[in-house]
Amino acid sequence: MDAELAALAAAGATALVQQMVTDGWGNVRDRVVALCSRGRDEAAVQGELEESRADLVAARDADDEEAAADVQASWRVRLRRTLRDDPEAAAELRAILDELSPQSTTPTTLNVHNTFSGGVSHGVVVQGGTFGGGQTIGESWRRT
Repeated sequence: MDAELAALAAAGATALVQQMVTDGWGNVRDRVVALCSRGRDEAAVQGELEESRADLVAARDADDEEAAADVQASWRVRLRRTLRDDPEAAAELRAILDELSPQSTTPTTLNVHNTFSGGVSHGVVVQGGTFGGGQTIGESWRRT
């Protein structure tokens, strides 16, 4: 197996184990059942996933990092076999990972053009997109 598919299987196992303890587990479980049950009984794959989830929850409750790592390792091996046996499964696993990955945290740059006009001879104008804590809007000084 080439390094790219091995890395994909590792990423898939990591994401799978992370999802096992979230509210979205049911949806992810169903997607992984479809991915891994090619030519096999879906109920058997679902049972394996649920057993792994129970093992993971028990390991986390007992602070047993080694047992939690074993769950992840077993699914890494399972996903590697799936990808080896069916190269088309790679696209499906990538799609699952894309859906599970957090949205980009890269800030979005916007170009804004503001125009102020009017007949006021004095006053304060504040323009901006985001203001946070501690600003005082208005005159903060006095003439003496």
